[in-house]
Amino acid sequence: MSSVAVGPPRVAVVTGGASGMGESTCHELGRRGHKVAVLDLNGDGAQRVAEELRGEGVAALGVAADVTDRAAVDEAFAKLRSELGPVHILVTSAGLVDFTPFMDISPQCWQRLVDVNLNGTFHCAQAALPDMLDAGWGRIVMISSSSAQRGSPGMAHYAASKGGVISLTKSLAREFGAAGITVNNIPPSGIETPMQHQSQAAGHLPPNEQMAASIPIGHLGTGEDIAAAVGFLCSEQARFITGQVLGVNGGSVM
Repeated sequence: MSSVAVGPPRVAVVTGGASGMGESTCHELGRRGHKVAVLDLNGDGAQRVAEELRGEGVAALGVAADVTDRAAVDEAFAKLRSELGPVHILVTSAGLVDFTPFMDISPQCWQRLVDVNLNGTFHCAQAALPDMLDAGWGRIVMISSSSAQRGSPGMAHYAASKGGVISLTKSLAREFGAAGITVNNIPPSGIETPMQHQSQAAGHLPPNEQMAASIPIGHLGTGEDIAAAVGFLCSEQARFITGQVLGVNGGSVM
């Protein structure tokens, strides 16, 4: 397995790590020499990614957990700590999307998106931070969405939940910066993922060619593009970067 020098190996937790951007991030952090805990609601998917990582020489663990369930999150972190060690890197990639006109959004649907996208991020950050505070070093990267930056008709609940993640990023960056912990945010746009394909199949998003035509670079991005940015933000080289929103979007949001 090829690797890049990024400082000492750490234990990294990636939520939503069983597919898409999260899966790519797991491989990137493993390539950078870190131990990786793949945390996902899809336990079989988390195990598959962990097995692939171990095949690449990475110490990895797949853990099934629902990020909306605080007890389940705490149990998952206890398990991965006992097998891999204290957590010093957290990437919150778990997310849920929905397309519903604002006046048709039920309170239950609104709450579900907030529970997964915002509350799930809160639960995992609180679970991970004690280890980072003990070490005097930590990296948190929260994945939001360009919808939170520019608004999204028919997705107000999604955009609002992701906007909360951006605000949480900035607040934690200010609160924990002096403790050696950086907290940054990546709001993807135009990234080809299984979630995007599902939305296209349901008729909520246009085909790839139409989406690419609206991106200045002229093509869609990949999970690897997100993972590369995450890898940098989690490195020693990014020690003076915190509270930032780094758009990985081909120029579609500037």
